[in-house]
Amino acid sequence: MIRNSAAQFQKLKELAENALAQVPDTALFEVLDEESNSIAIILKHLSGNLISRWTDFLTSDGEKPNRNRDSEFRIEPSDTRERLMERWEAGWRALSAAFESLRPEDLEKTVWISGEPYSVLGAIHRHLIHCAYHVGQLVLLAKHHAGSHWQTLSVPRGKSEEYTAARRQRSGSVSP
Repeated sequence: MIRNSAAQFQKLKELAENALAQVPDTALFEVLDEESNSIAIILKHLSGNLISRWTDFLTSDGEKPNRNRDSEFRIEPSDTRERLMERWEAGWRALSAAFESLRPEDLEKTVWISGEPYSVLGAIHRHLIHCAYHVGQLVLLAKHHAGSHWQTLSVPRGKSEEYTAARRQRSGSVSP
């Protein structure tokens, strides 16, 4: 369960990074409308969330007192792709370190997030959903900004049967 969850988080990280690689720096800061977040804002928020949730995961509340969540939704002059990606990596390192320390017996322990109790397994599921939600936003915005230069990150349109056949051939399985 722990390894599988870690692998799913890793897939989300790679999906986001493959999408981000297709976007020019200027597009990171563009918003679709006044109620939307830019790619940069989503990166700041998800990074802050990862750092807060996974630092001292088993021993402290996942909403750290030093986290300024509201600042994650503001662009500062110092926000560059490089700085955003440094913080992104710091968040994923915190998650990775937490997962490396987890043992099967930890899954039933209680952790706290914003003063609410969760089983470790529940907190993992909660955060996996949160990450997937924001990675989906990142991919959508990256695809929008990349336009006709977009390289698909999943099964290309019109290629589902080809894709499925190739996967079955690679795995040596036959469907029932």
